[in-house]
Amino acid sequence: MERPRTARIQRKTKETDITVELVAPSDGRGEAHLDVPVPFLAHMLDAMARHGAMDLSIYARGDTEIDDHHTVEDIGLVLGAALDEALGDRRGITRFGHFSLAMDETLVDCALDLGGRPYLVYELPALAGRRIGTFDADLLREFFQAFVVRAKMNLHLHLRAGGNTHHVAEAACKAVARALKMACSPDPSASGVPSTKGVL
Repeated sequence: MERPRTARIQRKTKETDITVELVAPSDGRGEAHLDVPVPFLAHMLDAMARHGAMDLSIYARGDTEIDDHHTVEDIGLVLGAALDEALGDRRGITRFGHFSLAMDETLVDCALDLGGRPYLVYELPALAGRRIGTFDADLLREFFQAFVVRAKMNLHLHLRAGGNTHHVAEAACKAVARALKMACSPDPSASGVPSTKGVL
């Protein structure tokens, strides 16, 4: 049995101090150890770990006395960098993943490609200008934008039904986790890099 794909990334700036340890999606048990000063984001990261079969440890400190923006964005950057490092040259992975996730009245579709070309399509209008408790829901887009850039991922998120802000955010995060689990899983029909170019 191959060893799990793992990574440890640290980013320290004048605004934040973030450390992420990761066992890649599909390789882990879905365990999360989170010391994150943004409670709603921690809730979403816990859901992503569990539904992505990804072991995730995050220590984060930031200038949340100003607002949560820098901390949320930098967690996305470091998590994306950790995923990129854990996947290495991406040899043998399925590469593509998709999941349609229902949560009560809400339905969110997710499709992604770990092909090395970062791009985010984010159509979750129910979150625009809203708050979930004390969390600025617009920051979820900032998190995913940072995540896809460093993970070298193409990610599409589309709200198909519903409007409860908590449900939309949670459905989106769980759908991403499930799609990532699929994309990171070994492809039994291919042992090399999953690209006609021979490199990702």
